[in-house]
Amino acid sequence: MKYVIFDFDGTLADSKQAMLTSWNAIARKYKYKELTFSDIEAMGRMSMRERSAMVNFPMYKIPIVIPQFYRLYKAALNKVEFFDGIKEMLQKIEEKGYKTVILSSNSKDNILTFLERNHVSGISEVICSSSIFGKDKLLNRFLMDHKLTPSEIIYAGDEQRDIIACKKAGVPVIWVSWGYDSIEVIEKLQPEFQAHSPEEILTII
Repeated sequence: MKYVIFDFDGTLADSKQAMLTSWNAIARKYKYKELTFSDIEAMGRMSMRERSAMVNFPMYKIPIVIPQFYRLYKAALNKVEFFDGIKEMLQKIEEKGYKTVILSSNSKDNILTFLERNHVSGISEVICSSSIFGKDKLLNRFLMDHKLTPSEIIYAGDEQRDIIACKKAGVPVIWVSWGYDSIEVIEKLQPEFQAHSPEEILTII
């Protein structure tokens, strides 16, 4: 194994406050349902379609709304912070000789700004897609561009769509329990590994 690839929101970064602020601004503008922290917790046990129905948001509008959402997110970036133990974990992975990559549906500018503010310079690459369902294509492109086989990378993410993307690409996946999706919705997807702390990611690696 050569690369450890991480999702950003919910895996490396605790961004619930920024996500909530950004969504509620969108909701007020377009008359969708505004959310609370307890709503976000409840949505962690739902499918994407159930979440869409809960907030009265048609999924076909995702490509239209996502760019606006992440512009609002940038304004709330001061509310985003690393989960406890993440910076130390990233440092130890680098010391062990692995390269770390972030692959996210957030904007590259948001992530790079966050890393700079938090004085993290060891990430070798940040890859982003405007599609929240396109991570398998990004993974396949990464493998092709770096002339790697799926067994030479491992991906860590917190959502069911992360696991689905990795299954499509044939990439082993670590599901982390401190993010957005609950164990009830991911167990049936059978991720290869589960981590309940950043230290467990190191153990798996």
